[in-house]
Amino acid sequence: MKKEDKKALERYQKKLELIQQGGQVNAFETDHQRQAAIEKAKKDVRFCVKRYFPHYATSECADFQIAFAIMVLKDSNFTGFAKWGRGLAKSVWCNIIIPFWLWLNGIDMYFVLVGVSEKKAIQLLSDLKAEFEVNPQIIADFGEQKKPGSWNDELWVTNGGFIGQALGFGQSCRGLRVGPKRPSMYSCDDLETKKTIKNEKRQDEMVEYVEEELLASMDGENERLLFPNNWFAPVMFLKKLAAKHPDWVVHEVKAYDPITYEPRWKEKYTKAYYRRKEKKMGVTSAKSEYNHEAKLKGGKIFKSEYVQWVKLPRIDHFKAIICHWDVAYAGRVGNHINDGSDYNAVRIWGVYKEEFYLIHCFVQQTKMLPAVKYMIEFKKSLPKNVDVDFRVESQFWNDEVRRTVEDAKRELNAPEFNLTESHNKRNKFRKIIDELEARYQNGRIKYNIKLKHHKDTQIGMQQLFGIHHGYTTKDDAPDADAEAIHEGAKYIYSAPEGQDSWNSGKMKSVNQW
Repeated sequence: MKKEDKKALERYQKKLELIQQGGQVNAFETDHQRQAAIEKAKKDVRFCVKRYFPHYATSECADFQIAFAIMVLKDSNFTGFAKWGRGLAKSVWCNIIIPFWLWLNGIDMYFVLVGVSEKKAIQLLSDLKAEFEVNPQIIADFGEQKKPGSWNDELWVTNGGFIGQALGFGQSCRGLRVGPKRPSMYSCDDLETKKTIKNEKRQDEMVEYVEEELLASMDGENERLLFPNNWFAPVMFLKKLAAKHPDWVVHEVKAYDPITYEPRWKEKYTKAYYRRKEKKMGVTSAKSEYNHEAKLKGGKIFKSEYVQWVKLPRIDHFKAIICHWDVAYAGRVGNHINDGSDYNAVRIWGVYKEEFYLIHCFVQQTKMLPAVKYMIEFKKSLPKNVDVDFRVESQFWNDEVRRTVEDAKRELNAPEFNLTESHNKRNKFRKIIDELEARYQNGRIKYNIKLKHHKDTQIGMQQLFGIHHGYTTKDDAPDADAEAIHEGAKYIYSAPEGQDSWNSGKMKSVNQW
């Protein structure tokens, strides 16, 4: 036996021992009492946990755990995300308690647990397998469940008809079946890793796998899909799926209040626990893991410490406000935006003294129309004496873009909105480095502190941090930044003496359509 197989067997044996020792069957319970308890467990998942999983119930169940389980039970086509902070028992509920509770309620269960690899999936699924194998209360209520000849690590079937299967993410599940049965429930557990969040192309492939492989493999009355995972990064395949499928449930639970430290699962945790976590891990890391506040990590060229969060100068005190739109022609898959598409990036920069301030931004994988509407609405929000130079790269200035702009102007009644063509033919990487690197290093680029938790700003920062020699990540936001700052620099180095703001009327647009 291989060393790793031996360790896996030892882990499984310890699970069996834990379950056997934790369960205490009432030897004096009558058949009538037993049946009444089973019926109560069907209706009350809290009681179900106490009766069948006392080794997990070291603390009272939280209200959000109960609520999520009920949602999954009531909707035979439930698809949703257990977006719970770290330590809130996502895996226990999605991989053990909820599948068992559905089976207890007479729902036909062919449960597939998907892990980052088949080996990891087998390890995770073994928790439920062990319950059916030796849990004394399950055996007392429903008889022996271990079915001889059908008790493998990656696929097992109980005497009560529960089918469990482990699958590595990316493994083909086309034609997946046991006899006439096809999967009725998937749990995709902790598939987002530190590797996947650095590779957006991989994330796009993961989205495609869920939509074209997992969903297509179910064809019965019961088709449930769960994603237990905390959302710890700015760009994740989970976020992409949620954005593409707004009808899917995002059940968000933050572990603690960042101000009062009040725990969400107060039956298990204390305020002092999360204070200790912040002290040990650092506030940023703790909030990322426990409260879904995405942690941005700097890159090789552009580092996180270069980003300065400040209060903006008064909007009418800027020498110039430059808005550059990096156009993306978002492809479509059915009724959804293709996640492989570039981002429509609209970046609005203000020039004040000799520094550049990110005022606001729009960075989304979307069609062009929302980006144009965003620019128009921003213009409408400004005082009348403040102008913005709205720019777009000339190579994108075609008939389709013109039509989109005209559609937005008519819809929002903004006939005065105009875009200026920008003629910059430099290599994109060289342009980003030339315009941004030294200015970031010298502290001449500032970010509006009100955007610190703004999703589009975080995506833009993630793209910036991904810029390095030979990069393959998205670069729409930093490209737009480079264009806007290149134009804005003209007002630092060539503005007439005494001209403090752009709205003095000295600036003229060229090649305006």
